[in-house]
Parts: sequence; C-alpha cells; structure tokens
Amino acid sequence: MSQPSAAPRVHTGVCNLCEAICGLRFDVTGEGPAARITAVRGNPDDPLSRGHICPKAVALKDLHEDPDRLRQPVRRVVGPDGTPRFEPISWDQAFDLVVEGLVRVREQHGANAVAVYQGNPNVHNWGNITHGHLFFSQLRTRARFSATSADQLPHHVVAHWLYGHQLAIPIPDIDRTQYMLVLGANPLASNGSLMTVPDVRARFKALRERGGKLVVLDPRRTETAAIADEHHAIDPGTDAAWLLAVLHTLFDEDLIRPGHLQGLLDQVDAVREAVHPFSPEATAAHTGIDAATTRRLARELTAADGGVAYGRMGVSTQAHGVVCQWAIQAINLLTGNVDREGGALLTSPALNLIDMKLMGPGHLGAWRSRVRGAPEFSGELPVSVLAEEIRTPGRGQVRALVTAAGNPVLSTPNGGQLDGALAGLDFMVAIDFYVNETTRHAHVILPPTCFVEHDHYDLVFLHLAVRNVARYSAAVVEPAPGALHDWQIYAELARRYAQRAWALERGGLRQRLTGLLTRGVVGRLSPRRLLAIGLRRAGGQVKLAQLEAQPDGIDLGPLKPSLVSRLQRRQRRIRLLPEAIRRELPTLITELTTPAAASLQGPDGLPALKLIGRRDVRSNNSWMHNSARLVSGKPRCTLWVHPDDAARRGLHDGQTVTVGSRTGRVQVPVHITPDIRAGVVSLPHGWGHDRPGVALQVARAHAGASINDLTDDRLTDRISANAAFSAVPVWIEAA
Repeated sequence: MSQPSAAPRVHTGVCNLCEAICGLRFDVTGEGPAARITAVRGNPDDPLSRGHICPKAVALKDLHEDPDRLRQPVRRVVGPDGTPRFEPISWDQAFDLVVEGLVRVREQHGANAVAVYQGNPNVHNWGNITHGHLFFSQLRTRARFSATSADQLPHHVVAHWLYGHQLAIPIPDIDRTQYMLVLGANPLASNGSLMTVPDVRARFKALRERGGKLVVLDPRRTETAAIADEHHAIDPGTDAAWLLAVLHTLFDEDLIRPGHLQGLLDQVDAVREAVHPFSPEATAAHTGIDAATTRRLARELTAADGGVAYGRMGVSTQAHGVVCQWAIQAINLLTGNVDREGGALLTSPALNLIDMKLMGPGHLGAWRSRVRGAPEFSGELPVSVLAEEIRTPGRGQVRALVTAAGNPVLSTPNGGQLDGALAGLDFMVAIDFYVNETTRHAHVILPPTCFVEHDHYDLVFLHLAVRNVARYSAAVVEPAPGALHDWQIYAELARRYAQRAWALERGGLRQRLTGLLTRGVVGRLSPRRLLAIGLRRAGGQVKLAQLEAQPDGIDLGPLKPSLVSRLQRRQRRIRLLPEAIRRELPTLITELTTPAAASLQGPDGLPALKLIGRRDVRSNNSWMHNSARLVSGKPRCTLWVHPDDAARRGLHDGQTVTVGSRTGRVQVPVHITPDIRAGVVSLPHGWGHDRPGVALQVARAHAGASINDLTDDRLTDRISANAAFSAVPVWIEAA
C-alpha cells in the first residue's frame, strides 16, 4: 500500500515582481533543491497587503519551474551553419570571459567605452542593490543607464529640487484621504507605482464609503477610471498645461492654503506670475477639459479635509514630464496637502536610505552625453541616448555593455534601433536568467537564482509604501547545487575585476587599497548580514531577530507628518520655482498659442493619431510573458481605437493593421472601443517576442508587437531627457 504524501509545509514570503510587494503564503512539498511549490495564496496577516493577491504572484511558481530559465552560465557561439547559439560553461570560465572582455575594451578604448544598463527588476531584488555597486563602481564609466529614465526620472528630479533628496517623494495617504485626483496612472492594474499600495480596489472603496471622492484624468477609461466618481479624457501630452491651469485657478480664486507649510515656502509670488498665462479658459482647447470643470476640481481639492493629486507614467513619460511632476507637488504644497494626514506624506521605513545617507540626494547636468548633450542625473545618462552612443564613432564610443536584469530592446524608445546597435558591440555580458530580446546579443550570460530561491528585504519600495511596515522573508525553496545569488555574482565579478584591472585603477595607492579592502569586506557579507548591521545603525527601532520571528511583517503604523521637521533639521526651505521650470514654462505658452499641425500623415492623408501605452495586471513590463497562465485568454496585445477613428479609416474589430511612426512599423489586431479618446490609440508595453534567437517558448507563441518599435528616441522631456512615450504620432493602414 502506498504511503500518504506528507502535508505541505507553509512558508511565509512576499511577491517582489511588482511594487506592491504583497505578502504571500506558499505550500511547499519535498526537501532540498527537489522541493516544489504546490500553492501560492495571499497572506491575510500581512500588515500592508492584508491578504491581497494578483495573478502575477501565482506565477512565481511558473518562473521557478520554467524550463527556459537559465540555471548555469552560457556563452554565445556560432555553429557550423553560421547560426549563433548558447552553450553552457562553468562559473569560472564565465567570470574569466567577462573580466577579460571588459578589461580588453577598457584598455583599448577607455573606461567610458564600457556601458552599464540596469533594468527595472534591480530594485526588486535586494542583492542587486547591496552588491551591484561593488562591481559597477570599478568600471569607472560615465556611460551608466537604467530604466529610471524610461519611467520615473521626473519624480526624482523634482524631489531633489524641492525636498533635497531624490527619494523624498511624498506618498498619497490613500487610507485617510478625502479627495484623490489621479492623472496618467492606473493603480488597479499596477498595484500602485511610486505608491506601493496592494489591495488598492478595497482602499478606493473605503475612500468612497467614508464620503470621499476619486477623480481620474486619462485619455483612456482605465480600470481605475471605471470605478472613479469622475473620469475626464484629457488629450495625451497636455497634462502640464492642465496642471498649470489648476495652479492658475488656485491663485486666481484666492485658494492658496499652505497652512503649516507657510513658513517654509519661498517664491510663491514667482509661481503666481509664472502660471498667470495658463488660465483654464486659455488651456481648455488644448487639453480637452473645459474651464468650468478645471475650476471646479481645483476648488474641490482645496476644500477637501485632506486631499492629494497624484500622477505617474502617463504624466512622467511625456515632453513636459518634469513640469507635470513639479506642478503636482506645487498644487499639493499650495493647498496645504503635503505633510498632512490624508494628503501626501513621507514614509518612515525601518532602514531609511535617506537618513542613513545610503543614497545620494541627486544632481542634474553635472555632465552631458557625448553625442546629443543630454544631461545626467545622479550619475546616469538617459537611456534614450544609448543607441547613438553605441553607433556614433569617436572618442568615448560605447563598445561594450553590461546589462543587469533588463530588456531595453523592448522597454526603451526606438527599440529596433537599439536592437541593431547591440549586434555591433565588441563585447556584451548580461546578468539575467533568460535569453530574451536583449540578452540574445550577449557574449556571456550569468544567471542568478530566481525570486523564491533567495531571501528578501525590500530596500526601496518600503520608502514608497502607503503604510510603514518592515518585512524580511527567508527563501521559499533551495536553489539547485552550484547556483549563485545575484549578490554572489557581483561580489565575485568585483573581486576578479579588481585583480585584473589593478593597473587601470585611478588614484593613489592608498585610495586603491582602501577600495579593494571595502569591496573585499562587503563582498563577503550577505545582504542579510548587511541588513542586520544597517538596522543597528538605524537606531534599533526594528532588529533582524524580530523580523525573522515575525515573517508576516511588523506594522510600524500609518504614515505621519515628518517633512517639516526633516527640512527644519537640515535648515532647508522649499524653493517653489526651480530655475529650469521658470525657463521651460514659456515653451508651453508657445504650444498653447500655436495651432498644432499634423506632424505625420498616413498613406490615406488622414492626420496622425496619438499613441499611448497600456498596463495589465497580469503583466509587468516585458518579463511576465513566459508564464502560460499569465498570457492565457483573449490576446491582450491589441491596438485600442475609438469608433470614430476606425470608421474614418474603414477598420473593423479584430482586423490586423499596420501601425507606423518615424521609427518603425508593427502589425497588430485592432480593438474598437469607446473607452479611449478619439484621436488616440493605445498599445500595451512589453510585447514583441518574435525576434530571432529569443529562447522563450510561451512568450514567442504569444509574441505580440513592441510599442517601442514605434516610440521615438528623439522625443524626450526637455529638462531631464526622460523618454516621452505618450502622444507619439502614428498612422494606421490595413495590413
């Protein structure tokens, strides 16, 4: 008679696939590396997510078991038929190949010929944060890039200007607010973004039950807009003008109520003068929002007993992204809703990277890119210039690239151009566990363990959470023998590179020895050990032993007002009108007074449409599409078109069309819907898995089309050079 199988063990952990970092419980059977996850469910005792779970969390099991996931290093070789393929190699071989390739390029062409790109998942995996710098800092290159400049860079620039630190971003106090104005964001699909807010649907329901109001401005009737009290379909790319009209209204109708912030605000009159031309009446034709509605919403936000304006991707990734984020902060400040319960508050994480000076405050324009002259921010250049830095000959031309957990071919503007540029590199290494659209160009791929195979403490998103919590999660299952965690990969790369590149190090002997000693000590310490040290340095509010004893997490309470005290402690004031904003506003006045001519026309002579992106709860950028359960059901990579635009072009629902722009063309099926503004079309981000050599079986079977084959590397925010993905002019024709 067969023996009954043992009952599964229950492990408490988190899902770090997106910013919500929901608490989970895993059922696990078996022992050691052979252990299997049999079920994933929400953790009702988690103080932040409160049992919430979305489909991505269940797919953690799929990612762990994915047969396409690399489990040992590989190098690219060319077969007898001339076709490139990847063959397994040992870790020793891989590390040696990487170090030799990077040092060779640096010796021949200089430090700036080696570039680094860090993708979005780097901030989801704490080993990248604790140990990545040990290796990247040794490259001594100014050619540093990341997903930041294809996403939230305007937030960091504005936080740096107004509050003195790039991570000092006030978070909507969603659990107590009475009025929430949302622009260019869809929290029901994203679970919040730069606002870590799991279970957001329940939180919005509670907002309405306590008599509050949710208002959404978005060109599309998003999932969030569908449950809002009001939705206004603003014309994409005009959010800055509308926000300036709200500021104008606050001054024009004597609605300035800074309250307890009064004594810290400078340049209020300068802001009044700067926004004077942007009346709701002057901007209405530009934005599509009538003046009466703009004035009413401004009054409602001011009158609310705790209100907040919040804007994300749709307002950050456009030509005036920095102006948008500045205007949102200015509105919240001038209505007294910053550092106020129910408004926008700074968080107080147990391990505070700001207070402990573990992250620099930021700087903009300390140097500029070689070809275009785009400004750096905090040591990183905007990724919109990466392809031209590879393709343009001359001193400092990028000839080698290190990518870490990133897929810029699908996630950065004009991906087709970058795809071609990567093929011409002298050397490329990827720290990734997939052969995807970007890593297929790598000469060596170093795969780390996956999410459930290592421990986790969230170092970044707890700074953005709507409630103060602390959580440490042990590994759910053991990795395979010989596997390395990301921090171990970086530590070993740092050690070997330091030995090989000793002669290339700049500075005196003492400086080099100090650097080697620091890298050697930190490299031997695991992230867990560094966390224990950091928590002690932070004052011991929370100790590692407490976190390990309470895997559900420790509730540190709701957000509290702290910005004023932090600013006063540093003898800082808030200068409301940064010089770059003052210089930029006249360009918006020109846009308002100059009729917009069609910059692009299709073969039929019809004017261009404005392309915007789209987010789905089952997807996170480009790296969730190799899970069969996440891509099942109706195809999601469809082009949303308004019925009027479809009728003018003779399109029918489900028809495959060609969408064209300055940078490329893609073919995609049409979905005709009134849930999008006329003159606007929408395509989701992260698809396009049909490129040769991509080793993702499920994703290739649901390839879709990449929106970033249409977006334009020349369209960027004028202040920060952040990518402008919103309102890209495109045309449509039958395929």
